[in-house]
Amino acid sequence: MDLDAELAGALAPLADGADVSVAVLDTESGERAAYGDEAYDTASIVKVGILAALLLRAQDEGRKLNGAELAYAEAMIRRSDNTSATGLLRVIGGEEALDAAHGRLGLTATKAAHAWGLTQTTAADQVRLLEAVFGADSELSAGSRAYLAELMEGVEADQEWGVSAAGTDWALKNGWMPRTTTGLWDVNSIGRVASGGHTLLVAVLSRGHATKEAGVAVVESVAKAAAGVMGAVAASR
Repeated sequence: MDLDAELAGALAPLADGADVSVAVLDTESGERAAYGDEAYDTASIVKVGILAALLLRAQDEGRKLNGAELAYAEAMIRRSDNTSATGLLRVIGGEEALDAAHGRLGLTATKAAHAWGLTQTTAADQVRLLEAVFGADSELSAGSRAYLAELMEGVEADQEWGVSAAGTDWALKNGWMPRTTTGLWDVNSIGRVASGGHTLLVAVLSRGHATKEAGVAVVESVAKAAAGVMGAVAASR
C-alpha cells in the first residue's frame, strides 16, 4: 500500500482552500506517511523545540532547570506564553543554538528565526521532533522526555484542540498566528495520540485560513484523516 497516496486521497476534500501538510508515524509498526513537504511558519509549536533545546543545555551542563526556567517552561507549553518563549530562546543562546539543538534531535529541514514564530519547518521534521520527545532513541534523557510529555499532556483547556481530535491519551502543542501581510491565519498542531490501539505521532501544518476557527476545523479534520489512514493500514496487516 502506498501510504502517501492513501493519505493524499483522504486529505483532498479537507483543505478548504488553505495549504495543508501532515506527517504521521505509527510508533508500534514504524509505518509512516506524509502529505506535502513544503516549509511552513511554526507559530507556537516551536516552543517544544525551544524547551527541548533548554533541556539539552541543562543535560550538557549536568544540572536541573532552575526555578525561573521551570516557570518559563510551564507557562510556555501549558499556556503558550510568548514572553516565556522569548526569554528561554535568549537563555539557550538564540536561534543559532535552537538550530543546533534541532540538529541533535534529527531535524533536517527546520530553520530557526529570531522572531521565533517565523521559524520554518516541515511536517516530517516535526514528527522527528516528536520522536525525540516520545521515543527512547533520543538525545533527550528519560527525565527530560517525561517532563516535556507531562507539560504537553496538560495544556490549558482552551488549547486542547488539534491532533487531540484524532484519538485519546493525547499530548500536544498548538500554534496559531495571523499574518500581517495577508490577514490570513497559520494554524498548526503537533503531538501524540492513541488511535485504534496504536500510538501515533502526528504533525499538521497549515496556512491561509480566513479565521483561526476555520484553521482549527481543518487541522482537526486532517488529523482524523491521517489517523484513519494509519488505522486502515494496521487493520489490513
